[in-house]
Amino acid sequence: MPSSVINNYKYFPETEILRIIYQSGAVYDYLKVPPQIFDKFKAVQSKGRFLNYTIKPNFKYKKIE
Repeated sequence: MPSSVINNYKYFPETEILRIIYQSGAVYDYLKVPPQIFDKFKAVQSKGRFLNYTIKPNFKYKKIE
């Protein structure tokens, strides 16, 4: 999953939290991301684009690190 923006990610289905670890080292949790959206995120080629256009505008987030 080489990305110029995202280093890694993890999804917590029990809480619907999508954790994004950016290349910069910053870690953000995106809240109440439904499993269907996460499945689409996993499937797309450009995860950074999907993050910017689908996840960031529609889901609240908090900085973890």
